[in-house]
Amino acid sequence: MDDLLKRAIRRSFERAAATYEEAAFLQKEVVRRLDEHLDGVKVDPGLILDAGCGTGFAYDLLKARFPKASILGLDIAHAMLRLASDRHGQAHGWRKWLTRLNPQSSPYTPICADMEHLPLKSNCVDLAWSSLALQWVDDLEATFRGVHRVLKPGGLFLFASFGPDTLKELRAASLGIDDYHHVNRFIDMHDVGDALVHAGFGQPVMEMEHITLTYDELSGLLRDLKAIGAHTVKQGARSGLMGRVAWSRLRQNYERFRQDGRLPATYEVVYGHAWASERREDGRQVIQFRKQGGEMPLSARSPP
Repeated sequence: MDDLLKRAIRRSFERAAATYEEAAFLQKEVVRRLDEHLDGVKVDPGLILDAGCGTGFAYDLLKARFPKASILGLDIAHAMLRLASDRHGQAHGWRKWLTRLNPQSSPYTPICADMEHLPLKSNCVDLAWSSLALQWVDDLEATFRGVHRVLKPGGLFLFASFGPDTLKELRAASLGIDDYHHVNRFIDMHDVGDALVHAGFGQPVMEMEHITLTYDELSGLLRDLKAIGAHTVKQGARSGLMGRVAWSRLRQNYERFRQDGRLPATYEVVYGHAWASERREDGRQVIQFRKQGGEMPLSARSPP
């Protein structure tokens, strides 16, 4: 990914910080479901990395599950981190000393950085967590290698990302209206599993489910994508606004997906976890793939 595109992605999330919380109902739901993947997992982390933490709404779940852990919240957008820090961040004055005296406290440290280039020392993190951020990296395997590097041996990596069916209706509706791409390409679950193995992770497990949001009008979907900063297209995007003719065609094309008076927006959510461990002597790894049945509709205007 070139520096210009990386800056565009960062700028989109900087601008979206003020509107992110209101529109991020899907992101909050995925965080909740990702947390459920820790049920039954034997891990007691002292230090957790939340890579791509956004405004920090995973913190409360991680704190509730691991009350003694310290949490590093890493994000590329400083404005997002500022909101996360205001909500959970470093204490000041007398509160700082109270935090040190309380052994049950869970300090939160914000780090503004690119998750493709983690500014952490090797073997320092017990649990690496990332919810709906990996789809923005350019080199997934290199990113995984970086996560593997900072994890302690036996540390757990747990993440959620988007798969190829994400926004499939918008992708289909935009075909042929102009020469630009209107939806990002997302990596298949099996390729994500392969990248984990190549990065040195052991015992990887991949799962997938579809979540469908519904809207009254297409403009509602596009408004929400912009409000969370997810409207930047990585490959072949137009440089300016869509013209009236192209917009009219896009809206007409999307109408063919309307069901029961609502327009669907499908998201393929890929969950994965793996352990930072040495490979087998013969170099082989076993990957488990699981597909959850059925689509799970959510109203885009209902609480998560």
